[in-house]
Amino acid sequence: MVTKMLLFLQKISKNKLKVKDVIFSVLSSFIGIQSNKNRERDFKSSSAYYFIFFGLAITLIFIIFLYIFVNFILL
Repeated sequence: MVTKMLLFLQKISKNKLKVKDVIFSVLSSFIGIQSNKNRERDFKSSSAYYFIFFGLAITLIFIIFLYIFVNFILL
């Protein structure tokens, strides 16, 4: 039982991505240039929460940027 748990934890830790990798994946998915190798790496990662969080955060930043940009142009 303990060895199964240790193997599971090792598998999860191998599949963890760094924050910069998640951000790069989200940004590249926004413009559609993600490589197949990176896509497979992302789907093998242990959790989708990071991708969802950073995807929503970057989308919100983009919307705020567009709002400010349009208001600046219209002045």
